[in-house]
Amino acid sequence: MLAQSEGNYAEALQNYYEATRPEKDPYDRSFLLYNIGLIHTSNGEHTKALEYYFRALERNPFLPQAFNNMAVICHYAILEGDSEIAEAWFNQAAEYWKQAIALTPDNYIEARNWLKITKRFELE
Repeated sequence: MLAQSEGNYAEALQNYYEATRPEKDPYDRSFLLYNIGLIHTSNGEHTKALEYYFRALERNPFLPQAFNNMAVICHYAILEGDSEIAEAWFNQAAEYWKQAIALTPDNYIEARNWLKITKRFELE
């Protein structure tokens, strides 16, 4: 984690990949996979990041931060000029944020507001 916090993402990725090999506990493994996803997000590798967030959630479906990060990626992955695709990405973002909010109702205020404004989810 030190390498990641210092911005040395290549070293951090190597450390996380090595740590996942012997780790058998699904809960602990989920956090390693989540952290790999974080690094890929920071590097702008959103497809890889989504893959690792999905893998983390397969092992631990109670990671609201993974749902949130997936929603953020979808929210910003809008292709200009194609409103159909943009709408699909927005809807996917909404689904991920709903799951994050369901797990931690007091968090993700900005997401909650976006869901209300876009009428994608009635929260209250």
